[in-house]
Amino acid sequence: MSTFARILIKNIIFAILFSACYLSFSIYSLTQFITEHQQDHQVTLKKITEHYQGDDIKGFAKQLRLAFEYDYLQISNLDGDVIYHFEEKPSMMNIVETSNGDIAPARIKNNNLSVYIDFKLNYDEVFKVYYPLTGFVFLSLLLVVFVGSLVTGSIASKANRVASKKVSELIASEIKKTIESSGKDESQLKLPAEFQDVNTVLSQLKGFVTTKFMKTQQLEQTAYRDQLTGLENRSGFVDFFQRFSEASENTFGVLMVTRCSELLTINQVHGYQEGDRYLNQVANILSAHIINIDGAKVYRLNGSDFATFLPNITLMASESIAEELRALFNDYQQHTDFDSIAFTGIVKLDFNLALGELLALADTAVSLAQTKNRNAWHIQSASDLLEASKTKLGHQNWTKEISYVIENQSVDLLNQVIVPSGRNNKIYHEVLSRFTGSEGQVLPTAAFIAMAEKLDKIVLVDRLVIEKTLSEIKSKNLTSNGFGINLSIRSIHDQHFVIWLERRMLRDHDIATRLVFEIAEYGLDQNIKASSHFIDTIHRVGARVCIEHFGIGITSFKFFKELSPDYIKMDGSYTHKIQEDKNNQYFLRLMIDLAHRLGIRVLAESVETQEEKFTFDEIFVDGCQGYYLGKPEKI
Repeated sequence: MSTFARILIKNIIFAILFSACYLSFSIYSLTQFITEHQQDHQVTLKKITEHYQGDDIKGFAKQLRLAFEYDYLQISNLDGDVIYHFEEKPSMMNIVETSNGDIAPARIKNNNLSVYIDFKLNYDEVFKVYYPLTGFVFLSLLLVVFVGSLVTGSIASKANRVASKKVSELIASEIKKTIESSGKDESQLKLPAEFQDVNTVLSQLKGFVTTKFMKTQQLEQTAYRDQLTGLENRSGFVDFFQRFSEASENTFGVLMVTRCSELLTINQVHGYQEGDRYLNQVANILSAHIINIDGAKVYRLNGSDFATFLPNITLMASESIAEELRALFNDYQQHTDFDSIAFTGIVKLDFNLALGELLALADTAVSLAQTKNRNAWHIQSASDLLEASKTKLGHQNWTKEISYVIENQSVDLLNQVIVPSGRNNKIYHEVLSRFTGSEGQVLPTAAFIAMAEKLDKIVLVDRLVIEKTLSEIKSKNLTSNGFGINLSIRSIHDQHFVIWLERRMLRDHDIATRLVFEIAEYGLDQNIKASSHFIDTIHRVGARVCIEHFGIGITSFKFFKELSPDYIKMDGSYTHKIQEDKNNQYFLRLMIDLAHRLGIRVLAESVETQEEKFTFDEIFVDGCQGYYLGKPEKI
């Protein structure tokens, strides 16, 4: 046998062994890459779904498919019922899928949405790069076999070892290391000039990974952004706080929490559109106010709260910043009919405290600011809370203000009309209370009611509002009109209050027949027996009952059976943009039909537009209330 034949046979055997090793190694590397990438994507997907606020699961699934490429995507509820399913048959090019059937879809669980998400990413683009690369390797190998057979065995052997080493290094760096090596020097990722085609394929592979990485970053940025104001949300706030606290031991600064105290009232009285404008205006004021402070940043924590980081600012220096902010809020208030704009609590950034404790301090500061003048601010320090005399300072101020209101009957009454849908329907006007403090300042209604409940003075406040309403009706001879008075759950479950109310209504029976007592749905189910007793008492004296914010609890349908209200007022979450939401229209039709069969009238609150009013008329709502139909005005 000739030397050429021996070398050729040896090279062929070498080529077969090398091919087997190469295929085994490359398939194993691809399998590892896919497994690790699936796990990485599982973490990313879980992080994204934790910040998703919507309830359109199918729409969310479609957004995921736009951002990522899947072979398999299924979303099911916790009971296993499939909500969304997408699956493509594995491509013939997917050698990992066909040779390793044990790669199952990954699964994550999202408690907020109460769903499981199963997925398997699509790697066709990777294989489109892998196959030309593999083809080039085999072509190079054939060239080495035949050309090597013409030269000496030592030269051929050396060439094979060099090619094998280069190709192995390429696969190890580009596939096994998850092909995310863009941070390395570019020369480390290239073969010699003789392998120009491989370098071209490598460049394509890097571009593919970079595109995927950018898409993932964009989706993560969306999860950290508040859609209404454009500011970063609470997740971005927490992330920034952690990074800032770890940046240096010498870092210091101030945290300001600004609360839009009138948001709830504006949403109920003026409508959600006005509430959104109100939040955007406050966000703009905060952002513009700190634009010249290096490193300062504004975040939206939740519906009504904003957080402002002021790095390298002392508490003393923050006083002038807070006073300027208060002046801006006062200027904004002059162009509105709001009782206030926002209150600000200020605390020193103490990184020895957990973030939750720091926010609790800021919340206390906001509560204290609300006991001062309009749009006031207050600085709270951790040392203040350590002193027993300071611990209850907020409660003492609120106790003083609430006691002053009760003793001096310092409450003004407004009313907002509820427009009937037909001429023969008789509805009523809802009474709205405005409380004035000891220094003549208008106290934030929501904060006043919340603190009155917390300090166990809400029953006295409800009695004050009832007496004031009866006095207004008598003095202005309004016995032909109907008026709705809001009562707290605490009061209607208080036996002594119910006895007092019954006797008070019997003293003015003619007026009692014109009154409607509004109570929130939330809390009624805490004591069905006491709630039913209260409603029976109200009916016995000739007055009526309306359950407001109806539909937000899971016990809504039980009220039809356990209680007998005269009205139900649907929560604003159902009425907002009703003309665009077919699901809410269908739900309201069912509720209205059931209520009318039982002799209960259905009202809609927060009606903001003509289109909403027209839709409610079409589904036979008995009455509508909102800024579009009538503003609050003096009784």
